[in-house]
Amino acid sequence: MIYLPYPYQRYCGERIVREAALGLFLDMGMGKTVITLDAIYALRYDRWVVEKVLIIAPKKVAEGAWSTESQKWEHLRRLRISVAVGSRQKRLQALAAPADVYVINRDNVAWLVEHFRQDWPFDMVVLDESSSFKNSQSKRFKALKLVRGRIKRLVELSGTPSANGLMDLWAQIYLLDGGQRLGRTLGQYRERFFEPDKRNRTQIFSYKPKKGSLEHIQKAIGDICISLKAEDYLNLPDLIFDDVPVVLDGLAQKAYRRLERDMLLQTEDGQITAASAAVLTNKLLQLCNGAVYDVDRQPLLVHDCKVEAFLETLEKLNGQNCLVFYSFCHDRDRLLAALAATGLRVREYQSAADGEAWNAGEVNVLLAHPQSCAYGLNLQAGGRHIVWFGLTWSLELYEQANKRLHRQGQEHPVIVHHLVVQGGMDEDVIKSLRTKGGVQQALLAALQARIDTVRPG
Repeated sequence: MIYLPYPYQRYCGERIVREAALGLFLDMGMGKTVITLDAIYALRYDRWVVEKVLIIAPKKVAEGAWSTESQKWEHLRRLRISVAVGSRQKRLQALAAPADVYVINRDNVAWLVEHFRQDWPFDMVVLDESSSFKNSQSKRFKALKLVRGRIKRLVELSGTPSANGLMDLWAQIYLLDGGQRLGRTLGQYRERFFEPDKRNRTQIFSYKPKKGSLEHIQKAIGDICISLKAEDYLNLPDLIFDDVPVVLDGLAQKAYRRLERDMLLQTEDGQITAASAAVLTNKLLQLCNGAVYDVDRQPLLVHDCKVEAFLETLEKLNGQNCLVFYSFCHDRDRLLAALAATGLRVREYQSAADGEAWNAGEVNVLLAHPQSCAYGLNLQAGGRHIVWFGLTWSLELYEQANKRLHRQGQEHPVIVHHLVVQGGMDEDVIKSLRTKGGVQQALLAALQARIDTVRPG
């Protein structure tokens, strides 16, 4: 595709090119990734002012999102992107490969700094979800702080840099300007803009902003930060689609390819067979999600890659409510188990009472099967984010399910996030939904393409 930026995207890209340090705080779905890649391309190949760019991102985002996005746009395909995720050996191989952009997950920042030490090679660094660096006592913040002087350009990307309050801002802004605007220490920042809140005679448990602090902070950082809301700046339809690429780990990839090739998956716990086209595609979609039913209808766990991607997507929403569609009962069970540790208010849609609680703002995550709430329900008051954990071949079911939030009375753009396993049946489902093909025709065409791919030459 040809990249034709919206006016706000062009403005943000020009700011990245022009300035050595910039916080780009845009809502999800506004195109932070393509804006940044376009600016990197200009800096690397039009102006020749950067040589090696490092992107630090959540693990699942690092694995696929940046390289996938670069392949969407014709001019960005020239960018050589090396993904340094996985074992130490894989990371070292990726870092040694010739590339323009290197992508690493945030949990390996301290390792990366220790590995290069005085020979830090990256003249530009992008922090994808800079709120991951809000804790000034974290290893990743301290490690990046050590090499900040060797970084010529720094870009921070986030949808909500201060979701938990203004205290979150100090560490992120410090990485941009070294403490010039908000103070060289967290203590200075706290003393200037906050006052004790909850306390006893000897200990302060929390702080609250002083009167006027928000305005003073916004004015102080306004020259190096851009903050835009989707509803104010998006020249787009009210329904926005966001594909979240999911990369399977090595074992899961092997299991998927074997099931696809042989219609047989041998596991430690049992055996799964797929005897027809419909059954096989169903099994492959199950495996994309992480588990597969055996002949006794018992789920066999294969991987947690999509659950991890879901949790990272949820983290990026920073407290915004989301409606999550799943396909299989084992999807629901694994999602409920993963969400139990988050402290969020979670419900499974089972009756009208669940819908009422969602619309009343009493639910952070509402799990639903698309057949259970695809028709007739008004859920638009409860949120604007939809996450498709498991995809459906049915265009009617898909569109009707999205309309639960995207309907009259919705006050904000609705963003639909698809978790899409790269190289898996998920990609065929998304393609089918976008070409509006019939279920049976799309299913058979996708399967035939897969058979042609894996058939021995």
